[in-house]
Amino acid sequence: MAAHYQISGTTSAAISASVETGIRTGALAAGAPLPAVRALAAELAVSPATVARAYQELRQRGLVATAGRHGTRVRPRPPVVGRRSAWHPAPATGTRDLSQGQPDPRLLPPLGPHLAALAAEIGPPTGYATTAVLPALAAAARERLTADGVPDGEITVTGGALDGIERLLTAHLRPGDAVAVEDPGWANLLDLVAALGLRPIGVPVDDEGPTEAGVRDALALGARALVVTSRAQNPTGAAISADRAGALRELLAGRSDLLLIEDDHAAELARVPLHPLAAATGAWAFVRSASKPYGPDLRLAVLAGDEATVARVAGRARLGAGWVSTVLQRLVLALWHDPATAALVQRAGESYERRRDGLGAALAARGVPAHGRTGINVWVPVPDETVVVTGLRDAGWSVAPGALYRIGAAPGVRITVSALDEAEIARVADAVARAVHPAAPGGFTA
Repeated sequence: MAAHYQISGTTSAAISASVETGIRTGALAAGAPLPAVRALAAELAVSPATVARAYQELRQRGLVATAGRHGTRVRPRPPVVGRRSAWHPAPATGTRDLSQGQPDPRLLPPLGPHLAALAAEIGPPTGYATTAVLPALAAAARERLTADGVPDGEITVTGGALDGIERLLTAHLRPGDAVAVEDPGWANLLDLVAALGLRPIGVPVDDEGPTEAGVRDALALGARALVVTSRAQNPTGAAISADRAGALRELLAGRSDLLLIEDDHAAELARVPLHPLAAATGAWAFVRSASKPYGPDLRLAVLAGDEATVARVAGRARLGAGWVSTVLQRLVLALWHDPATAALVQRAGESYERRRDGLGAALAARGVPAHGRTGINVWVPVPDETVVVTGLRDAGWSVAPGALYRIGAAPGVRITVSALDEAEIARVADAVARAVHPAAPGGFTA
């Protein structure tokens, strides 16, 4: 793809701006290779150091990534909005989309009645908020977190889980600092780490969460922060077990130089007990968003943590966005207090569990190992992602390639079950088996 776009410029700033223009216009697609440093330097009649500085700036901004012998390439989802871009890539035409990782809209609570009730309760328009968190929301959040075993701490709210994590990382770290992240892990987090100029260290994940050996290695490599998913890990469905939590807490105990961030985005949907790591280190934060159980458009997350960490997040927010809408805070509080909504969330969790476990069992019966202990996704290790994604597309199913979620982990594909009806499970499993084992009779292993 790079051969069809002419990079220009005689300074590092001009060269990096030219590459960014190519990405923004779509002339440089995701994954497109950039010319080797010396080759581009000769073409532009500049020094190799000038091109190297341009590439370094692009890497620090998360637009490109360097992968050894594979050279420098445009990142899968660079942090720049193009004229033809969208938040989520469109699935292949004529396929059923199992790639997006979103909750089933049929199982989300209706917001209209709650909004109507709030309109009557709120009264006349008010001015700027005098506090970042409504006292009633903070009290309810603390009660819910305490019931799940999260230690008592300070409370604030952010515009979703990723917003909270971004504020935590920028408040504690500087470009170039190392962050330990799950591998495979949440694609949005990997993109954010790159965009902030931080250095990711991949921590292997099994069904019980980040491995003890992986966390130990990341600490030895100088990680300044550790981000873990409590339950419903994206993309593998891992959930931190009691034994794994105990081992990690012991490993992290007394680390005053490490920021610990826990993401419990699935919360009530997870269907397994929470085993938090919170307060294992001096600086810690536990983040729980409302998006998965109650709706992606509810951009609100509760963030609990030690006093200094929460104060940094709240203080930085006060200088920017100011606060999360109090109307939104009231809406989430109303959903928390509504028995009908609680029952719907429970039914949603049960439905996801049936679909996820059903797909896992169907794949196992066809000789295809898969992971999906909790959440809405199933992770399928594969020998070749391109072959499997293409084979499934040809069979009428769009899934997410594992490259979006990996640093050094083995290849895989992610299948989201929230878009999958139970009656379709056997057909999907058949298609996956044929794509993974194309040479076997009927697509199945012997």
